[in-house]
Amino acid sequence: MKLDSPIFDRIRVKPDRERRLKTECPTCEWAGCDKPATHRAPKGRHREGQFWRYCFDHVREYNQSYNYFAGMPDDAVTAYQKDAMTGHRPTWKMGQNGGARRGAQGQEHQPDGFADPFGVFGEMGGSSRPTPEPPRDGRMIRNAERRAFESLGVEISATPEEIKARFKLLVKKYHPDANGGDISTEDRLRDVIQAYNHLKTAGFC
Repeated sequence: MKLDSPIFDRIRVKPDRERRLKTECPTCEWAGCDKPATHRAPKGRHREGQFWRYCFDHVREYNQSYNYFAGMPDDAVTAYQKDAMTGHRPTWKMGQNGGARRGAQGQEHQPDGFADPFGVFGEMGGSSRPTPEPPRDGRMIRNAERRAFESLGVEISATPEEIKARFKLLVKKYHPDANGGDISTEDRLRDVIQAYNHLKTAGFC
């Protein structure tokens, strides 16, 4: 590359030791100290953003005795620590600003009875998580079995006789022969048969 090239900027060279030393450095502000002030130390409460300039030895001594809460009453310290959890930003209770919905007649509506296992929405009418329906005969109900029950349109607590009766009813309803040869219900019929076979294999009917 030529030195008169328009994209030529400069050649970076490693400076010698003397050039790397900082010749301008303020003096330590500790009384009676004339060492270079290489470190900063906060001046304290109500003087945020302001710093003392100390040398290494004196900044370490200053930090050992520094206490931001010096002179503050205990309740003020507690309030400061509580506000620090939210970054000293204002907060509101959940549902305070328009959380309540209004019904069709303009009346305030509070959703009652929704699941609130951790008690977060207690002021809005939340309750603990409803107890799930106990499995039949103490057996575990998997997601596949739940989907099969939903496909047949029966409850998990249905008896084998109820499941079989429901299966026969749905087969008659969705079979093409019962719909004048219409095959548009074949997919639904296939789901019903698969659901019934799954429950039968799992021992529910």
